[in-house]
Amino acid sequence: MITIVNYGLGNLGSIANMLKRIGVPSEIASEPGAVARAKKLILPGVGHFDRAMERLQGTELRRVLDEKALGERVPVLGICLGMQLLTRSSEEGTLPGLGWVPAVTVRFRPPEGSPLKIPHMGWNAVRVSTPSPLTEGFDGDERFYFVHSYHAVVDAPEHSILKARHGVEFDAAIRSGNVYGVQFHPEKSHRFGMKLLANFARI
Repeated sequence: MITIVNYGLGNLGSIANMLKRIGVPSEIASEPGAVARAKKLILPGVGHFDRAMERLQGTELRRVLDEKALGERVPVLGICLGMQLLTRSSEEGTLPGLGWVPAVTVRFRPPEGSPLKIPHMGWNAVRVSTPSPLTEGFDGDERFYFVHSYHAVVDAPEHSILKARHGVEFDAAIRSGNVYGVQFHPEKSHRFGMKLLANFARI
């Protein structure tokens, strides 16, 4: 059973539907007690960094999530904004992030004169930068759907597990121990997203 954390921001139904398609049971939980019983967590997110952190900080959820991720070390997957929340901070806001992955979140800065648009939106290829259980079976053909103006920058190369390029190369997926984050939307990425979520379900 995978518990999808509902703190008011995220594509909860889409993630649950994708998990159902691959035969993985899930539940959507907003109560700290339900999250405290979770064996595996997905932290989704769409919107502004500070607003998301305010939603977490203002509830018992923050304490419970810290205990699950850092104390019990259950597998955690942050998606899109949910991945950015895993870092220490974001240029989008002023509040500190969860800090579970040694990284920061910065705004895209394409090379001067580049025609590339921000936000980065649409399908993009990824490459494995550090092998991990989340990318088991990836063969170099994987593409995912992105919508974002900010991206993570890890402190050390071993915390980057997937790279992508949009004007500059950036960390498309990150990891620190039991905590994983993906900048793209696996729930919108068809068979590639199914493969990644199935890998997470097996961790």
